[in-house]
Amino acid sequence: MQSVARLGSGIPLVARDRELGRLRGAFDQAAGGTATAMLISGDAGVGKTRLTDELAAHARDKGGIVLTGRCLDAGETGLPYLPFAEAMSQVPDREQAVLAHPALARLFPDVTLPVGAERREANMSAITAVVPGVGGRLGNRPEQDIGQLQLFDAVHALLTGLAATTPVALILEDLHWADGSTRRLLSFLVSRLRDQRILIVGTYRSDDLHRRHPLRPLLAELVRQPAMERLDLTPFNRADSRLFVTSLAEDGLPDDLVREVAGRSEGNAFFAEELLAAYTEDGDELPATLVDVLLARVERLSEAAQRVVRVASVAGRRAPHARLLAVSELTEAELEEALREAVQHHVLVAKRDQWMDVYAFRHALLSEAVYGDLLPGERVRLHAAYARELAAAQGQRGAAAALAHHSMESHALPQALAASIVAAAEAADSGAPAEALGHLERALKLWEGVARAERPEKLDEVTLLRRASFMAGSSGDPERAVSFARSAVKLADSSGDREAAAMMRRRLASALFVVEGKEDEARQIIEAAWEIAADLPTSCEKAWVLAVYALILRSSREPVESRKFAELAVREARACDEAGVVADALITLGALDESEGRVEAGRERLREAIRIARDDDALSVELRARYYLAVNTYEAGELDDAVRIIEEGVERARDTGLTWSTYGFELRAIKVIARYARGDWDQSEAAAEPPGMRVSSTVSARLAAVGSHVMVSRGRLAEAAKLAAELRSEWHRDFQIASSMSAVGAELALWQGRPEEGAKLVREALEWAERVGGQWVLVNIRLSALGAMLYTDYAERAARRKDETERKALVEEGLRLVELARKTAKYGRPRTGTLGPEGRAWLARVEAEESRLLGASDPALWEKAVEAFDYGAVYEQAMCRWRLGEALLGADRRDEAAEVLKAADEVAERLDARPLRDALRKLARRGRIALTDGQTSREALDPFTPRERSVLRLVALGHTNRQVGEALFISEKTVSVHLSRIMAKLGANRRAEAVAIAYDRGLLENQNV
Repeated sequence: MQSVARLGSGIPLVARDRELGRLRGAFDQAAGGTATAMLISGDAGVGKTRLTDELAAHARDKGGIVLTGRCLDAGETGLPYLPFAEAMSQVPDREQAVLAHPALARLFPDVTLPVGAERREANMSAITAVVPGVGGRLGNRPEQDIGQLQLFDAVHALLTGLAATTPVALILEDLHWADGSTRRLLSFLVSRLRDQRILIVGTYRSDDLHRRHPLRPLLAELVRQPAMERLDLTPFNRADSRLFVTSLAEDGLPDDLVREVAGRSEGNAFFAEELLAAYTEDGDELPATLVDVLLARVERLSEAAQRVVRVASVAGRRAPHARLLAVSELTEAELEEALREAVQHHVLVAKRDQWMDVYAFRHALLSEAVYGDLLPGERVRLHAAYARELAAAQGQRGAAAALAHHSMESHALPQALAASIVAAAEAADSGAPAEALGHLERALKLWEGVARAERPEKLDEVTLLRRASFMAGSSGDPERAVSFARSAVKLADSSGDREAAAMMRRRLASALFVVEGKEDEARQIIEAAWEIAADLPTSCEKAWVLAVYALILRSSREPVESRKFAELAVREARACDEAGVVADALITLGALDESEGRVEAGRERLREAIRIARDDDALSVELRARYYLAVNTYEAGELDDAVRIIEEGVERARDTGLTWSTYGFELRAIKVIARYARGDWDQSEAAAEPPGMRVSSTVSARLAAVGSHVMVSRGRLAEAAKLAAELRSEWHRDFQIASSMSAVGAELALWQGRPEEGAKLVREALEWAERVGGQWVLVNIRLSALGAMLYTDYAERAARRKDETERKALVEEGLRLVELARKTAKYGRPRTGTLGPEGRAWLARVEAEESRLLGASDPALWEKAVEAFDYGAVYEQAMCRWRLGEALLGADRRDEAAEVLKAADEVAERLDARPLRDALRKLARRGRIALTDGQTSREALDPFTPRERSVLRLVALGHTNRQVGEALFISEKTVSVHLSRIMAKLGANRRAEAVAIAYDRGLLENQNV
């Protein structure tokens, strides 16, 4: 069972900063004397109430009065003024308010008026009952409108009176259920907003507003008022939806579960909470509460409309008009009337899809709920009807896939098998490998259930398995590609077909080669394939075996044998006119040229491979060539050219549907890295967004790992710490996960002030690197630099405790890392045979860190490090400038330090590298250097709200939560919430640690604590 979901409002607000900013701004504007109104619309469950709760908290923090009322679904004539009665009941000294405005007594039947006030109220009621002329003064309204106007004036006067001394926020929720009296009172109040310190906020469900809904005329009237603004609360986007789902659980959630819930909820917060609750309780069906909410709207439709909706649910999310007409057995007029009703009530949405009209469910879960409510026999009958229609419509886009589905559900297995195979081919041709894999998996599932005579001709199970393996690899699931290929090898061996046996082994070797830790097995398999294929006649398959053998031999560091087999592959491929193999072998030859120092010759081979593969439509080979060319250029320090090549490759992968194929993904991963290095952090983060589909856990983990550099460098420390903990168990999946997360963990430890934890992590990472990559793996240089940095901080802490024994031991540990870096630079094996710009820069930083470690940070060494990172790694260069500025101040070279620190601060500000920016400004203050020429940062050093800052100040003084609450007149629970947010912003786990980090980052300086 998964972690129990933490539902409700107990989690931080996710992905609504812009909307909340508008609401807070509206309140602040009202508090300044410009009355404002806001209408918030959105689907049910999208988060309107949570947003108004945050607004209410902001208003209270600002000293305002918050009055909240909710409408109920009690019909048009029931419960008049209910939200206003609820809101006014929250007014301080309610009895005094009624005494001052007797008409308010109608909202408070429990309040007893004094005798004089009762008499005045009774007299006014009598006047309105017997004096028709009074009604004429109001424009010939009925007499009871006098009493209504009195109430309206009383509410307006009460709010205006309150706002004279304190800003007021009036929040009215669920206006789609508002009665007529409530709507008229709201209109009255909004029309009289001028310079009062009042904010009126109303929320309503946009999906409940059918064409004749009584709220529509009021909305049309309100939006014409000058004080009124509108805020349309849309569902979360894909990335925010994943973040929200992740936030719902106390513990980490599996990535596939996050993806599933985020995808099915389609950005609706309530749906996500309900789905996650069902998943964590091992539920396979939609939760009953969610089904009830979804079906409530359907059950309000007429019987004919409900019937059409049920028929549409069998089609899936979308149903063409013509198909609904055929399956529903209604006349054209009957169908149109039923559809019009379903559209007006926001159950279905009418769309135009290229050349035909379609009707789509407003939300996929609504389709699921309706479908789940069908009787079993009804489902089979409707699926069979759809299958009959689709069988006559083959050749249309998507028809084969739909036919396969409906045939499967109506138990027509031979037809389902044939249609699945056709659908897989169509999906593959249109660049949708994940969809092709799904169809092939269904075909494999059906294969044994269909009699041999009814199976498609000229097709066997081995071919299906080979295609499935290729599609799995192309859609980001290399482990599944291996599984299919293993099954194919077994079947091919049992058939006695030698060429098929060699072919399947080559496919298996290719699949194994991209899985971490499977390189040795891949070599064994390709050697077996070559033993079978060596004496076969010249053929395309034999050429492919040679090409894959060459690739694996190069990876095994056998360049002579690799070159021999690559050249054989080229000759064999040209003899049988197989351009794709020629291109593949040229890539290997280009990589061999590069490793032998012939960099330009290698690049030319790669460019030729790209041209050949593109002309031959060998997409996977083309992407491999683009990736190798990108790596070649990046490692040469030519970042601008590298980014251009990477972007071309990523675009090509996207256009052909191969984004998550082996080399489509490799291009995406290196894009994240190159954009980070160059300082294009927004693009780096965008490229690191999780895939919106099922991919291998290794792919997801690698993408998260390479993307976490921006996360920690921008100061999202709590998020980075959580990710690091989650990915620690994934190090075994891929070397890049371990190397990226260890570097991220080291920087995280630096900013959190935990050098001892960071040093321990670096030691673990170096041991891991040696086990996996050998003694002199090049990542040692970067990790050693980071480790030396942390050991220096750790040793300085020991020195402050006057523990000389520990300090010396820590210095010795740091010096061992420095020596490891030097030896790695000497004995390691770079791709080009010589250490590239990045390696040389990190080596320069190692030597500069050594000077810090020994107690006298050397400006000359830090200048060399700054210069070494000048190839384009802007953040790392700024980090070195920080240390250079520190060293210059230590050498009493203040003017030079000021220039260096200003240059670093400009980079930190542009990148929004908050921890580095804070460290630079703390150092500048210590050195009495003005970095910003009197200008404030676009985001102040202090990341806290005024209330959080007050809480932190009192906690730093040693106050308990209760004492803090008493001092600030807030509850102990509210103090706890503020502390949780403070610790999250600082990446701390404990109160004392948060205070220590705040002191260290200069967030508690000059505050008399």
